[in-house]
Amino acid sequence: MRTDIFARLDREPEPPKIVAPRMSRHRIALFGGTLAFYLALVWAVLITSWLVALDWKVMLFRPYQQWPELHAFLDYYVVLGQRGPTAVMVACWLGWRSWRQHTLRPLLVLGTSLLLLNVTVGAVKLGLGRLGPHYATQIGSAEMFAGGDIFPSGHTANAVVTWGILAYLATTPRARRYLSAVSATVSLGVGLTTVYIGTHWLSDVVLGWAAGLLILLALPWFEPLIARTEAWIFAMRERWRERRDGARPAPMAGTGSGSEPQPVLLPQSMAGDGLAAETVTAAAEPVLPAGHPAPGARARAHGGHPARPGSMPVAPAGVRRPPPHTERGARGTGSPARPMTGG
Repeated sequence: MRTDIFARLDREPEPPKIVAPRMSRHRIALFGGTLAFYLALVWAVLITSWLVALDWKVMLFRPYQQWPELHAFLDYYVVLGQRGPTAVMVACWLGWRSWRQHTLRPLLVLGTSLLLLNVTVGAVKLGLGRLGPHYATQIGSAEMFAGGDIFPSGHTANAVVTWGILAYLATTPRARRYLSAVSATVSLGVGLTTVYIGTHWLSDVVLGWAAGLLILLALPWFEPLIARTEAWIFAMRERWRERRDGARPAPMAGTGSGSEPQPVLLPQSMAGDGLAAETVTAAAEPVLPAGHPAPGARARAHGGHPARPGSMPVAPAGVRRPPPHTERGARGTGSPARPMTGG
């Protein structure tokens, strides 16, 4: 007997009615506040403010030397922020959800968020060109426009977006609260781990949190585009199925009992001998001379059974048929065969 846990793994008979989030006033206010915080952080680093001094203090403190026993564990934990492994894990889960709910929305939302992440975070990284702590050249400098690519932190932003998608796609408020807490904890830990290892400044991590949150808050603006893309993909699938079914050959009509006789086309050689090239039926009755009764009529007249197709006609009782003439010549010869005599 199946339990409710295993029953929830089955595919739903119909797509559920999922209401996509909209850009409410509360969400717009959060987006505007996060964007202002993002720009303020960038400006604070550009003018080499107290935030840059804090970055250097944390870097010179060298947390990986203060707590070396955590290094082995955090080397594995930081993988939760790498784009490749996390994208594969989350895509597998969302792919199963897409199959179960007959919709492509989870996978399309994940693809849209990762595309936004690569475009926005990647452009700022390359545009500002900040060097990391291991490549810093001057103490107290912001290390901007020096050919680096660590500001904001890609690990942190990717952790916020990848794990935050699970909370964004949750179908119940309770699941959304739990998944939001889990994604916030994971992304916070990934960002602090990069500071512990020494691959990012503290300001890189804070800006990465803000960058990932901006993408999650902006996703409702892309929901209409996601819905149109899903409808287009399903329409293309139906067209491909119709084209595939139309390319299959039609089944041949059977010629069994009860079916109509099939027309047979005469060969061209017969048409050349004076016969018209027309169709005749394979099950046509034989042509009999005038006044000759049909086989069935003869059988009924003599009280016998009708002749079976393919068998020799049987003469009625009391009628003797003359024996065949063996001396008669073959058809088509001019004279009967004569015995040969010698001498």
